[in-house]
Amino acid sequence: MSRGWVVSRGGGCRLQDLPPAKALNSRFLPALLCFLLRPFFAHVRLFPLSSRLMKAPFPVFARNSLFTHLFLWALLIVLFANAAWMLIFRLADAEPRARSLAQLSASTVNLVRTALLTTSPELRPQLLQELSDHEGIRLLPLDSQDQIEPLSAEFFLLVADKVRQLLGDETLVSLEVNGEPGYWISFGLAADEPNEFWLILPRDRARQNVPGLWMGWGILVALLALVMVWLLASRISRHLARMAHAAQQVGQGLSPPGIPETGPDELRSLASAFNRMSSDLEQNEQERTEILAGISHDLRTPLARMRLEAELSLPDDAAREGMVADITLMDAIIGQFLDYARGKEEAAPEAVNPAALLMEIAQHAQVVGQPVTLILNQLPPDTSVLLKPRSMVRAIENLLGNAWKYGKPPVTLEGALRDGWLEIAVCDCGPGIPESEFERLKRPFTRLESARSEVSGTGLGLAIVERVAKNHHGELKLRAAKNGTGLCAVLRLPVAKPKAGYQVLSPT
Repeated sequence: MSRGWVVSRGGGCRLQDLPPAKALNSRFLPALLCFLLRPFFAHVRLFPLSSRLMKAPFPVFARNSLFTHLFLWALLIVLFANAAWMLIFRLADAEPRARSLAQLSASTVNLVRTALLTTSPELRPQLLQELSDHEGIRLLPLDSQDQIEPLSAEFFLLVADKVRQLLGDETLVSLEVNGEPGYWISFGLAADEPNEFWLILPRDRARQNVPGLWMGWGILVALLALVMVWLLASRISRHLARMAHAAQQVGQGLSPPGIPETGPDELRSLASAFNRMSSDLEQNEQERTEILAGISHDLRTPLARMRLEAELSLPDDAAREGMVADITLMDAIIGQFLDYARGKEEAAPEAVNPAALLMEIAQHAQVVGQPVTLILNQLPPDTSVLLKPRSMVRAIENLLGNAWKYGKPPVTLEGALRDGWLEIAVCDCGPGIPESEFERLKRPFTRLESARSEVSGTGLGLAIVERVAKNHHGELKLRAAKNGTGLCAVLRLPVAKPKAGYQVLSPT
């Protein structure tokens, strides 16, 4: 398992174990976005990020989820649009700002030149001091040995060109002279005289800045766009997640509630088609179950009559026993059909002590001549779980019957509690079956081509157990026995603790 960021129903952000195929490689971006937008989810709560159907936090930043793809693409588009807007703004703003800065520079030079010419020589030092103290303007003599740093930025090259248009072609403009930064402009005391002085302005007056107000509005618009994309993407992904969960339930043989037909036209059409499909499948399953149960039930009456007639009319004991055995086998096959047809008809789960249940099954197996070795070392005697007792007994007895029918003794029945799962394992010492056939043999009416014995069957035993496991939200696993020979069938059932008011049943 890998760690990924999720947003819980209450708006909190936390790391949670996610499957490797859904965990992001990088954690910085999900963590940053999660905590930046946490107040929005905690207070506004326009939509839940946890599916009520799935009853688990929705993995917001899952690598291959539609939500992540939509949001990251929208984020890239917004960032690209803002970068393009900034570039366009700088280019469109460069010409008027360069003209304004050149005019300000020329006006400052002309004012300083006029002030120097009109001020008596003995007052000029005081004038220069006041300009430096109040306006940040300094004057230095220009020397032919000065090290002038050439301009490189396009904006300042444009400013220098416009300054020369206003002050003359001999005017020098630089941002650094003799290693001292500033906004340097050369000039002479007379317009027709060569350059004699440097006028130095603070460098920040020549800096090209994007107005803070425009930047603020740009960031605000980007955040609003991301929030809208988040809302849209979460709405779409929530519908699809609900539909995916319902499809999983259909695949498990369950009947999920109808999906709300809301949202855009495409999602409404998809939800409507899925609801029709689910309804048709449920109706077909119900009709098939009714037909199977009806036929099986109707066959039992003539079978009982045939057994009675065979016992009364056949004088030969061997022939009579053979006929009765055949009828008994046919009755057992019909019983399997009825068990499979019952499916989900049993009442609600009950609080059951699994250790007591397994002990009762083992005692019944001993009575019918199919003894088993019961192992309960890892199953606490005071454990209680919610089960459907009758269907669970049918499933375990099917596994025990298969172990005796197709395998070899000794047969073991083991119950264990591991990591929140109740595991019930039935193992035999027979020839086993190939691993490639494990999943196929759990389908209805499926048998191994080269059967583990010459005994015939309907191919419904494992299908019945698989259906019971799914009805308990569990699974049936087949594996080779630990000793290398034989087969182990393991029922894995989630342990749901009984609520207050349940009475724990201990079968007797």
